Amino acid sequence: MLTPAGEQGTSLNVPRVALVGANGHGRWHRRVIGALHDAGRIRLVALVDTRPIEPEPAAPVPADVRMFTDHRAMLGEVAPDVVVICTPPHTHLTIARDAVTAGADVLLEKPPVLSTAEHEELAGVLAATGRVAQVGFQALGSAALTALTDAVSAGRLGAVGGIAAVAAWQRPDAYYVRAPWAGRRLLDGRPVLDGALANPFAHAVMQCLAVAEAVGGGPVELATIEVERYRLRPIEVDDTAVLRVRPRRGPPIVAAVTLVGEDFVAGEVLVAGDAGQAVLEYPTDRLLLPGEAAAQKLPGRCGLLENLLAHRADPRVPLIVPLARTAPFTAVLTALQAAPEPTLLGDDLLDTVGAGPQRVLRIPGVNEVLRRAAVAGALPSELGVPWAVAPWRIDLTKPE
Repeated sequence: MLTPAGEQGTSLNVPRVALVGANGHGRWHRRVIGALHDAGRIRLVALVDTRPIEPEPAAPVPADVRMFTDHRAMLGEVAPDVVVICTPPHTHLTIARDAVTAGADVLLEKPPVLSTAEHEELAGVLAATGRVAQVGFQALGSAALTALTDAVSAGRLGAVGGIAAVAAWQRPDAYYVRAPWAGRRLLDGRPVLDGALANPFAHAVMQCLAVAEAVGGGPVELATIEVERYRLRPIEVDDTAVLRVRPRRGPPIVAAVTLVGEDFVAGEVLVAGDAGQAVLEYPTDRLLLPGEAAAQKLPGRCGLLENLLAHRADPRVPLIVPLARTAPFTAVLTALQAAPEPTLLGDDLLDTVGAGPQRVLRIPGVNEVLRRAAVAGALPSELGVPWAVAPWRIDLTKPE
């Protein structure tokens, strides 16, 4: 059980941490923070949420932790050293900018911001204040991903000709009423982009970009972005999408994902080389490398908050996901903002399972389409899929 913050060690060097967005996924952050608080490595000083704080049995709130409904009031009265931000994506820039300006370092949930312009604005504030931001792509801290990128860098796969991700999940009707911004492209005139690529499968895209870093030997700079986006529901964003990006250096990257899958595919990163293929199931940290008979689970993830704390204590310890590393991912989001609305598929493709809030919609055959796209590095329209439409494309090498 968490002990009162005042009963922790007396060292003035223990960072004081606040969490903005303490409900929903914020409860996962409360468990992480709670363990570090109990170990005396941090001191939890404030929770912020617009709704009453939900109980979290695994991380009861210390008696002297202050509660707020407004992050600015919290920053003014508590002055934390680190702020964890777990709020809707369209609120990230404002809260992160306020926290950094107030003197805090931040752990910012993914997606960090929704456009390159917002990325550049936040980067400017970080540079001006000397603060740092870690972005919550926690799968980038996995030992399995490190093993994969090490194998790529060492040439174990030979010359890499393609990087892809494939994933098929299901989301019930209740998913799209979970919040006012659910399934929305815009809310009150502001971008939200709560689509498959931007939110639930953001990790899939970012894992591919991390592999591309290893292939190219440095940061990924995108040259072109192509995307086919589809929706089975009357929402404003995609529930099925195939994205293909071509870096200025290195092989193309394809992400083929859906929230209306027939069968569950947790999420696989496929790396094709002339010496063999590697497959990383990134949610479970299972990795299959060329020459191995079966995938091996490689447990171990470096927690992003722990890594941020280590970097604060010794700047020679690099951040796992500094804001700069997410620039190509944000370039994809910028393109999605400019892209037309996803194509609404016809009822003839609709397969319904269940009823009420837990009703699930599925597209028969969609898993096979996505798998083919990932393996071939192709878009559905290039594979002759009957319901596919021409992709939207942008060339980032040409001046606007």
